[in-house]
Amino acid sequence: DVPSSPPPPPLFTPFRLRDLLLVNRVVVSPMCQYCAVDGTPNDWHLVHLGARAMGGAGLVFTEMTDVSREGRISPGCTGMYKSEHVPAWKRIVDFVHVHSQAKIGLQLGHAGRKGSTRLAWEGMDEPLPEGNWEIIAASPIPYFPHSQVPRAMDQADMAAVREDFVRAARMAEQAGFDILEIHFAHGYLLASFISPLTNHRRDEYGGSLGNRMRFPLEVFDAVRAVWPEHKPISVRISAVDWAPGGTEPADAVEIARLLKTHGCDIVDVSAGQTVPDAKPVYGRQFQTPFADRVRHEVGIPTMAVGNISSYTDVNTILAAGRADLCVLARAHLWDPYWTHHAAHEMGYALPWPPPYSTLDTYKPRFT
Repeated sequence: DVPSSPPPPPLFTPFRLRDLLLVNRVVVSPMCQYCAVDGTPNDWHLVHLGARAMGGAGLVFTEMTDVSREGRISPGCTGMYKSEHVPAWKRIVDFVHVHSQAKIGLQLGHAGRKGSTRLAWEGMDEPLPEGNWEIIAASPIPYFPHSQVPRAMDQADMAAVREDFVRAARMAEQAGFDILEIHFAHGYLLASFISPLTNHRRDEYGGSLGNRMRFPLEVFDAVRAVWPEHKPISVRISAVDWAPGGTEPADAVEIARLLKTHGCDIVDVSAGQTVPDAKPVYGRQFQTPFADRVRHEVGIPTMAVGNISSYTDVNTILAAGRADLCVLARAHLWDPYWTHHAAHEMGYALPWPPPYSTLDTYKPRFT
């Protein structure tokens, strides 16, 4: 029999994680906005996330949202550490659920040694000139030579941070988030344990990769224990540090294998940002090979992220089985309606939200 209609492009095929069903494979990447006050999201975050959900993406992630006041990257970072944060986030979650088909995820993290820094446009990763707070990390190694020196965490610090993540996960459920992502990447606190460049410990949390993964996995297990069983958890990792002596792609495979054993549902495969003197090899889809390798060697779903900008990129990655979801950052800043515009270019019927339904028959002209 001849099918009545052609199959949808790979980009527009649904995808399931536990009980979470995404209508397509497009993900809005977590992107720090530096616009919060004491961690509380506001109108900027509502418009930023709401517009991109209306734009057709299947999943929208918040920026890295910190589990404590001291865990923030900057004074403008969002948080999930006090009661006022729950209704502020719920307002955004409810908007996404009511006005779009998208699901919304909360990325949880702790800045570690990359905390107490300026807003990005005032100096990325540069220490605050005043109003600094104490920072912690796996080892007392500053990010820049002139950065604050973090205090090496002891067992009490680890217990406190685990509880901060647990509290944040419980609050995320109260706010109605569909999925959590825990940040194990980019040199932040949990990543500082994983990379040998930032973990010089001589106790059971340092040395071998298994030891370096011990505390991040303790955090993961604590969060998984309180996050509803039917809701998935993602973890973002740095597959390579792009620096001598750092994490290599083979390590990323072992990291993902450990995560799978502990019940992680999908791995968001990023890279770098661990040390300031790294030498990344940029290019189109430059991190996709790492997601591809993890997916095939570990047998776990992956997200590809990094310089993915066109619908051709996304369809090619998905059709080749290199990743299960494609995460786009700046493409969504440039065009909040990226997914709808991709559908238009491909001749795929993707209905607009009812207030915008006149666009269903609109023929745009740009010249």
